[in-house]
Amino acid sequence: MNPSENKKNFGFGTQIRKSPYFDATVSWGAQDFSVYNHMYIPRDFGDPEQNFWNLVNDAILCDVAVERQVEINGPDAAEFVQLLTPRDLSKLAVGQCKYIIITNAEGGILNDPVLLRLEENKFWISLADSDILFWAQGLAINSGLDVSIHEPDVSPLQLQGPKSGKIMQKLFGNGIKELKYYWLEHLNLNGIDLVVSRTGWSSELGYEIYLQDSSRGTELWDTIMSAGKEFNLSPGHTSSIRRIEGGMLSYHADMDILTNPFELGLDRLIDLDSGQKFIGHDALSKIKANGVSRKQVGIIIDCEPLAGPNTTFWKITKNNKVIGKVTSAIYSPRLEKNIALAMMSIEYSEIDTRLKIETPSGIKEAIVVNKPFYDPNKKITASNTI
Repeated sequence: MNPSENKKNFGFGTQIRKSPYFDATVSWGAQDFSVYNHMYIPRDFGDPEQNFWNLVNDAILCDVAVERQVEINGPDAAEFVQLLTPRDLSKLAVGQCKYIIITNAEGGILNDPVLLRLEENKFWISLADSDILFWAQGLAINSGLDVSIHEPDVSPLQLQGPKSGKIMQKLFGNGIKELKYYWLEHLNLNGIDLVVSRTGWSSELGYEIYLQDSSRGTELWDTIMSAGKEFNLSPGHTSSIRRIEGGMLSYHADMDILTNPFELGLDRLIDLDSGQKFIGHDALSKIKANGVSRKQVGIIIDCEPLAGPNTTFWKITKNNKVIGKVTSAIYSPRLEKNIALAMMSIEYSEIDTRLKIETPSGIKEAIVVNKPFYDPNKKITASNTI
């Protein structure tokens, strides 16, 4: 595709921000946008199934500048970051990243970001869709800790897919092969300072490339697309098909402020006995002691292929009783099944339990299954072979 052939006038206002890659994504075929973290994000580059195959067979480049960063620095930065999350960060090294959850005093989930430790006293929190900047600034006021908290000029791209490593080698040299899963490096590309991490929201091999100068967004996008041409790199968007296959969670869909980590099976991210001080410790201790009444499960919906992802929560019933809701559902062309994540009463959450789902096209049969639906041990993303 010639990127200049797809110029389009979108009816956008100034109250929602545009990413540094906005013009580039329109030039390269973005057809529709939604809003995430008060910023436009491209959601449509054509057929979503083709986007999925581009991701799993080759590579895609995604504008994820909506993953806004909260920067925390200062002498007490490490202690303050620990205050935000129940995950023990005492062994987090400079240059390392961790998937964390941020909880409130009731143990509810406020965000599930990736945390990056760039320097001894400098951290970025790479956000899902919620206003953690305000939460962190509010906590800091009476914390007694010496920290500075702001949103920096940082805008990530995601380069994801099995050929992403080859593209990164072309851009940065063979040394990029040494970058380990969930670690980061400070790199420079044509005079553009970047932070590159081996992370991503795709369940595939991939990288996130953090631009620190918004004036060079189009230049960076076009440079990566040019380097990836021989590897069939396509412009794309985060794939609902692949992320649901991988059991990856979407904030506001699969969890929210009224969801606690135990309901999601995220016990590994909660360290109640580490001695670390964090918001929500008492509430999470009580929840663990008392147990949960509902649980996230995977389900297979037995019907014709779904036309697209669900846009509302679908009721789950058993014996004419509502027992939960489908939070994310999609048809997987690879698995040839309708797969879904659901939150439901724990008494009906056993594998092979039969259920009914109230979809817009009628009541459908379903069954509880193990999740993730594909590559359950994350061998693809964590592979050392690039």
